Amino acid sequence: MIVADEPIAAGMAGRYATALLELALEEKALDEVAADLEAFAKLLEENKELERLVKSPLFTADEQVKALKAILDKGKIKGIAANFLLTVAQNRRLFAVAAMIKMFRVMVAHQRGESQAEVTVAEPLADKYLKELAAALKSATKREVKLDVRVDPAILGGIKVKLGSRMIDASLKTKLNAIKLAMKEAR
Repeated sequence: MIVADEPIAAGMAGRYATALLELALEEKALDEVAADLEAFAKLLEENKELERLVKSPLFTADEQVKALKAILDKGKIKGIAANFLLTVAQNRRLFAVAAMIKMFRVMVAHQRGESQAEVTVAEPLADKYLKELAAALKSATKREVKLDVRVDPAILGGIKVKLGSRMIDASLKTKLNAIKLAMKEAR
């Protein structure tokens, strides 16, 4: 997926996310829009066919819109969020929708006085540990921290946390790579 760190997608994603945030605030529907976008993001994460529809330039705008309407209806995503997603498809920008949603999350968190932390773990964490992590981050930042948790078995174990410009990488993979490098230097 395209990430918001890529300059072209970041600029476009930022513009679309800003427009959506302003509309949601104007209509007093921020919570509803945020929930609907989260539902769509979850669908996108779980469904490879939807991911292919979103990423592939082979589909026309009309084909994307038609398929998206069916998906939105089935997922009970409606209102401003549905109209936004359909507009993105009509404008041939569906390939950047993940970056738009990511930017929207950040803007909503800022609007609410929260911080957004991207957490990567090797396997799902129990709610108890998620609450402890959120509490620790809150105590460090003095703000509410919303966790965006991703599971990536490639890190082997441990945890990676990105909060704003700060990154904490306590993954087993990184530690093993550091040991490997130290052993090469010792030769």
